[in-house]
Amino acid sequence: MSFAKSIIFGPVSSRRFGISLGVDLSLELKQCNFDCLYCELEKSKPSLKQKSSTSVTEIIQEIEKSLQKLKDENKKIDVLTFTANGEPTLYPYLEDLIKSVNNMKNKFDFETLILSNGSTIGESKMRKILLNFDQVKLSLDTANSKTFKKIDRPIDPLSLDEIKNGILEFSKQFDKKLFLETLFVKTLNDSIEEVEELNKFFLKVQKNSKNLMIHIGTIDRPPAYRVEKVSQKEMLDIFLKFNSKLPILLTSKENKKNYQLKKDFSTDEILNTLKKRPLTKNDILSLFSDESVFKLKELQKNGKINILKNGDEQFYTVKKSDKEQNNG
Repeated sequence: MSFAKSIIFGPVSSRRFGISLGVDLSLELKQCNFDCLYCELEKSKPSLKQKSSTSVTEIIQEIEKSLQKLKDENKKIDVLTFTANGEPTLYPYLEDLIKSVNNMKNKFDFETLILSNGSTIGESKMRKILLNFDQVKLSLDTANSKTFKKIDRPIDPLSLDEIKNGILEFSKQFDKKLFLETLFVKTLNDSIEEVEELNKFFLKVQKNSKNLMIHIGTIDRPPAYRVEKVSQKEMLDIFLKFNSKLPILLTSKENKKNYQLKKDFSTDEILNTLKKRPLTKNDILSLFSDESVFKLKELQKNGKINILKNGDEQFYTVKKSDKEQNNG
């Protein structure tokens, strides 16, 4: 299978990142150090390096041309997103490229984002390079080494422990927007034990990063191998198992507005859910049917639901009783 030779793609609208203009750092073929079971690209043997790379000069020329055209049309993007048919941090001239792109910010208004599988974050040199981005998204499908080898099928000598340590180190250094993404695959990383291990690790990262956002989802495009997505109900259960202090968003590529988990909640279920985990407005729109949203508004009118602000986000939570408030 060959890929179209187009460095720039989009702009596209993303619920997570806004209006995004994409930059493909692997035009000729899939080049990755993982061979993930759920990958939407073709099966391929993983490698540690790119075999074919586009020059920095050519990429910069294409970026500037596209940004100038958008500016002339009075159109604005939120992020310039670096990705690849594979893993973008394998691009050998990434440091030179991001520094050159950052020099364009005086002329064009945008932030930079890189979508990485997290495989190279264990390298101190790569962590230093990634500090030049405004937003960094790293995948982490599991906190368990055996599961990591089953799902992500990394090339040797990649180690999950090194990746996790690298994420922790990077989260101490990076004071901008950090995203961690987990994709759940049926029977592989969707158990209670898997969620608990991820939960513990995410809490460690959160201690280091004030701008952390965690994205969780499941398979929504035809995968390279015979694996199955997690059901809607199970995704909701997984979502609620994470610690309520963690900033978690349910995501989907199929539907940019919301993740199709909407269901009918009884009044008691709404209250029990919000006791377990305060939900944002986007969470509510993603999870609740129209009838459930109406019930939520009625609970709010009756003083049983509070809206709390945390930074730019608003969270729906159950109002504490006088006894609970007095007990702190």
